[in-house]
Amino acid sequence: MHTNELKVKLYEGLVLLSLHDEKGTTEGWYIEYTVAAALLAELLLAKRIQVNADNKDKIEVLDASPTGDQVMDEVLQKIAAKKRPDTLKNWVMSVANISKLKHKVAEQLVADGIIKSDEKKILWLFTQKIYPEVDPEPERHLRHEMRRLVLDKPLEIDPRVALMVALAKSAYLLKDVFSKEELKTHKKRIEQIAKGEELGALTQDVIDAVQAAVMVAVMLPAMLAATTAATSGSSSC
Repeated sequence: MHTNELKVKLYEGLVLLSLHDEKGTTEGWYIEYTVAAALLAELLLAKRIQVNADNKDKIEVLDASPTGDQVMDEVLQKIAAKKRPDTLKNWVMSVANISKLKHKVAEQLVADGIIKSDEKKILWLFTQKIYPEVDPEPERHLRHEMRRLVLDKPLEIDPRVALMVALAKSAYLLKDVFSKEELKTHKKRIEQIAKGEELGALTQDVIDAVQAAVMVAVMLPAMLAATTAATSGSSSC
């Protein structure tokens, strides 16, 4: 039986996949929204929050005590501090807009010795934070498990790996894990995973909530981009 657990949390895995190993720069599409969805997924899995089915799918806090994870704790306290419960969709937006969210996650990976924090000059004027990889093993293991789930179709499925595939798909990061040919050949399998069909080990309410968070992470940036384009289009007339 295969029981190799992921060595990083879902949101850390997303940031790792989005960082160019040598350059340490971020790739991916609206990664903050998917990281936000992954953070909420972690809190749902840890049973720190839940969706209240009787209250229009609003999020409620089950346990606000510290998790021992700085980034998760910031999100948990943010949810706990809100006087009126809010929806999962709004929380994905709210968490995505936490100041320097990607950098906070990256610094956590720095503390764990997986990447290092560095700076590079741009046009001799600006300084950009970069995070080159130091310990490739956690990301290598993550990629291996994602590939195994999609290509080998194992009977024993780690729901976290399935969530990782779904989240990476929404952030357009699967191209860094699979070849173009593999993505084409296994498109149906990836779609099944992305829809939550391989998350059977989780309770249905967690599956539904996590999938909702992932869907919001996929749809919101496109909606915001369309709104921005429409606004700029009308103002330029």
